[in-house]
Amino acid sequence: MKLMRVGPAGQEKPALLDQDGKIRDLSGHVADIGGEAISPEGLKAIAAIDATTLPELSADRIGACVTGTGKFICIGLNYSDHAAETGATVPPEPIIFMKATSAIVGPNDDVVIPRTSEKTDWEVELGVVIGKTAKYVSEADALDYVAGYCLTNDVSERAFQTERAGQWTKGKSCDTFGPIGPWLVTKDEVADPQNLGMWLTVNGEKMQNGSSKTMVYGVAFLVSYLSQFMSLHPGDIISTGTPPGVGLGLKPPRFLKAGDVVELGIDGLGTQKQTFVADI
Repeated sequence: MKLMRVGPAGQEKPALLDQDGKIRDLSGHVADIGGEAISPEGLKAIAAIDATTLPELSADRIGACVTGTGKFICIGLNYSDHAAETGATVPPEPIIFMKATSAIVGPNDDVVIPRTSEKTDWEVELGVVIGKTAKYVSEADALDYVAGYCLTNDVSERAFQTERAGQWTKGKSCDTFGPIGPWLVTKDEVADPQNLGMWLTVNGEKMQNGSSKTMVYGVAFLVSYLSQFMSLHPGDIISTGTPPGVGLGLKPPRFLKAGDVVELGIDGLGTQKQTFVADI
């Protein structure tokens, strides 16, 4: 299934995309796309609904594809080819940092460049959405705790991230720096999360063209690994890293400015399109 949330910010309705590409209203069956609705039992109940009996919705705005996210966990330098382009060594264990949940926006919402930004950058990433509480889970069982996958843009301010004292989080958590969606694609529709093509363009120019094949630490490993340090709860998102082609890795480096348009996609997970605007 492809689950989504549509409507004005703060007033989104739960919905699904049917086989004909029509958006169907789920609000008569679930309160929202999150919590119990994305548990194994909740997803089974939604799957049993005859989508043709549901009212159609217009898609004037698509919101973030999941709600109730308590943790937005990101993995750094998790693609061997991306680590190489930045001159970094692949870490012996995953690099973990947090993106504030207040950064989450819809997939096509404007992204606001912070007032003092010098180096706002792009990163197409595979997002993993947790469906049931995971704690001390094995790698073999890890995917049982995954509700599905989504497209994320891990927008980053590199000067905030690496050139100022402290940790990466402040360069990752600016308002609007976490577009997710358009859909939460349930895991039964993703045959192999480690074999997905990924791309991103800036003003129509292809910047990233990679594959989740080059992940250092795969989805199952990451879910298991993170669950050794913290409980993962329904709605939590793991953003699993980016392939090469980010602005920081170009020679010379290139960063985003007001008016730039970024488009990105992952096989089977849909596309996003954001206009970058100045914070005034």
